[in-house]
Amino acid sequence: MGFNLGSELVRLGILATTSDHKSVVSINLFVTLLCGCIVIGHLLEESRWMNESITALAIGLCTGVVILLTTKGKSSHILVFSEDLFFIYLLPPIIFNAGFQVKKKQFFHNFMTITLFGAVGTLISFFVISVGANEFFRRMNIGLDIGDYLAVGAIFSATDSVCTLQILNQDETPLLYSLVFGEGVVNDATSVVLFNALQNFDLVHIDAVIILKFFGNFIYLFFSSTVLGAVSGLLSAYIIKTLYFGRHSTDREVAIMMLLAYLSYMLAELLNLSGILTVFFCGIVMSHYTWHNVTESSRITTKHAFATLSFIAETFLFLYVGMDVLDIEKWKFVSSSPGKSIGVSSIILGLVLVGRAAFVFPLSFLSNLTKKSQSEKLSFRKQVIIWWAGLMRGAVSIALAYNKFTRSGHTQLPGNAIMITSTITVVLFSTVVFGLMTKPLIRLLRPSSHKPLSSTCSEPTTPVSLFSSLLENSSLLENGRGADEQPIHRPTSLRMLLLKPTHTVHHYWRKFDDSFMRPVFGGRGFVPFVPGSPTERDGHGEG
Repeated sequence: MGFNLGSELVRLGILATTSDHKSVVSINLFVTLLCGCIVIGHLLEESRWMNESITALAIGLCTGVVILLTTKGKSSHILVFSEDLFFIYLLPPIIFNAGFQVKKKQFFHNFMTITLFGAVGTLISFFVISVGANEFFRRMNIGLDIGDYLAVGAIFSATDSVCTLQILNQDETPLLYSLVFGEGVVNDATSVVLFNALQNFDLVHIDAVIILKFFGNFIYLFFSSTVLGAVSGLLSAYIIKTLYFGRHSTDREVAIMMLLAYLSYMLAELLNLSGILTVFFCGIVMSHYTWHNVTESSRITTKHAFATLSFIAETFLFLYVGMDVLDIEKWKFVSSSPGKSIGVSSIILGLVLVGRAAFVFPLSFLSNLTKKSQSEKLSFRKQVIIWWAGLMRGAVSIALAYNKFTRSGHTQLPGNAIMITSTITVVLFSTVVFGLMTKPLIRLLRPSSHKPLSSTCSEPTTPVSLFSSLLENSSLLENGRGADEQPIHRPTSLRMLLLKPTHTVHHYWRKFDDSFMRPVFGGRGFVPFVPGSPTERDGHGEG
């Protein structure tokens, strides 16, 4: 039988004295499976079809079959899913690392397009899926209400673009990688904020006032969470810059970075905000300021430590989903009507395809209207890749579905059981089938790979440049056309803002950042020299 890992982790002290043999065996088995996923994923690294997500799912599925046979059909997994385990322990390192490792120049250069896809696009997808679910599921008499249909829209609006990101090269296709990556993070945050906002309203009697309050609450959660994340990151930078733990112990500054990052997430949850948005922007601010205030050895340590924690958490989640596919308890409720379960899964997949297309192509058209450079426009092939990248569903959808339709990992109502099994089916099908087709599709659609001609197109993957200054500017904006040429006459600020809004905002942000922010919070080129303090080998003042 399975056990609740969330409660067991809290009770580890008791575990040692009571010698809970089943729990020890379960933990050993799961850790062994995690090691197996890493080894097999490494061996299949060059595979045309497989990736780490599919590998973890396949191993989980095979393990579930073995456990099902050895327990004579009583159980298929060694863990009982816990929403707390996911949202408190596994999700924070995944999202924080996304912000900490993000290529900020490309991310903020394409910020408007990313926000358009990640926020506005998610709302469109949410609307399409919710309306479709209400229309089709009501006829099937599943036993859900309007609140459940809206929750289904939020659950399946959350994408998982890991498969595509594992294939795209951010140096060869910086625009495409930036859009897929950025949209994925903003999409997850928007979906969770939507889901949480839905829980705070009586959706049985919907009117104009309820709708306005809902969107007001959504905007409040979105911006409040972002501000909290930025403030948390600045606080960590100020503490480390002022106290400079590194002169005595690098362990302390690494520990304080990790703890403050985690604290930002938990503060957001305590204040009923979006922990995903908070910890993501905390990661961005920490990589811009805090990371440059620590010793060189601590920079290397934190970079790899955050990436490793994120990797383990993602592997854990896909491994569990693979095992949970064969959960007998949930399938017993739908065994009397398997056709209904298959129908629900098929409808959800269809709505996901339509909902994705409903915003990717129209919003890409609008985005292209604002771009003058042909290289910045999204061709039809790129639009298809972006559309395809968002078809997979993963850990966030699973966690939100369990949060809505189960209690402590168990399902008692037939309608809820159908939604859980359908969610697992959609996640498994989309990840495996769509995931297997991702590599060949991208190789077919993407133009021939070539290295970027200029460093302004992308950033090198070295640790120093990976965490270079926010919105790193090109030499054209700072120094004119060249050191030996006559300085160009700048247009007025208003004309400049209208012609090149991104570059203009960046220009004034750099001035503000260098004059006010970095002298207080530190950062690249603004760390005062103390014997044994961090050194900036990449040149001071280049930030």
